[in-house]
Amino acid sequence: MKAVYISEPGGPEVLEVREVEAPVPGPGEVLIDVVAAGLNRADVQQRRGFYPPPPGASEIPGLEVSGRIAGFGTGVSKPFSLGDKVVALLAGGGYAQQVAVPAEQVLRLPDGVDLVTAASLPEVAATVYSNLIMTAQLQAGETVLIHGATGGIGTMAIQLAKAYGAKVATTAGTDEKVSTAKAFLGADIAINYAEEDFPESLRRQNGGKGADVILDVVGAKYLKQNVEALAEYGRLVVIGLQGGTKGELDLGELLRKRAAVVATALRPRPVAEKGAILNEVRDHVWPMVADGRIQPLVAKTFPLDQVNAAHEYFDSGDHVGKVLLVM
Repeated sequence: MKAVYISEPGGPEVLEVREVEAPVPGPGEVLIDVVAAGLNRADVQQRRGFYPPPPGASEIPGLEVSGRIAGFGTGVSKPFSLGDKVVALLAGGGYAQQVAVPAEQVLRLPDGVDLVTAASLPEVAATVYSNLIMTAQLQAGETVLIHGATGGIGTMAIQLAKAYGAKVATTAGTDEKVSTAKAFLGADIAINYAEEDFPESLRRQNGGKGADVILDVVGAKYLKQNVEALAEYGRLVVIGLQGGTKGELDLGELLRKRAAVVATALRPRPVAEKGAILNEVRDHVWPMVADGRIQPLVAKTFPLDQVNAAHEYFDSGDHVGKVLLVM
């Protein structure tokens, strides 16, 4: 089969399409003929040499795919059949024509979604639902601040939070993206972080109140401002480190606000945890996709042999929604 490998840490040019042996499903695994794979920030970090795969995971990048069931290992308990249309959450291996994955990490498609578009869903749906709802316990009427409005995480998080009845504030780096976040994605408040101090702007536009929940992909660079932006009993959930790993935390401010800081990662979680998250996604997010409350957004698709161009486009930050590789 064809698969993408990282020749050395670096830019998009280090991604190489190679002919390699196809995977063989082990006990409890299913084999998927991949139709499309989603690009994620973790893939870029892996490409740059900052985010190696977890022990035992494929060195091929790619954390989510859509496709058809092509085979089974021994002991698969989930009731799948050959040819079933599915999506899968991976620890690696998605940029390839086939992948073997634990059956617990595989779901049938939500109703009304085509097989290519479906590749945009598993990673962001699992990340956003597990963090906003399962971890932060976001409630209707609360204010949530979502950084990175127009990326894959941001577009899903805005829609999911709105569907749960939250007031949504978000940040973006250009006026065009701010307009997109409000007019197209439905955010109540959108802040251009390049021109405004987002904690001050949030309070000014939110009746003097901060955020009950913050979903942050930036990390250290935003730590001080995020804590400033929290309301009393606020919950800051850090899921990315685009802005670095080490920052100064004002514990006094956390104490005064009775607030919490939590950091999570999806990729290294055990299979059972990923399976539990996907079951929640199937039960609570898929119905919202099926009835249109959440719309999967695909910015652009690229064939596998144009993976370098796909990463160049992803790195540019010009996309609204997901970037996909199509096999």
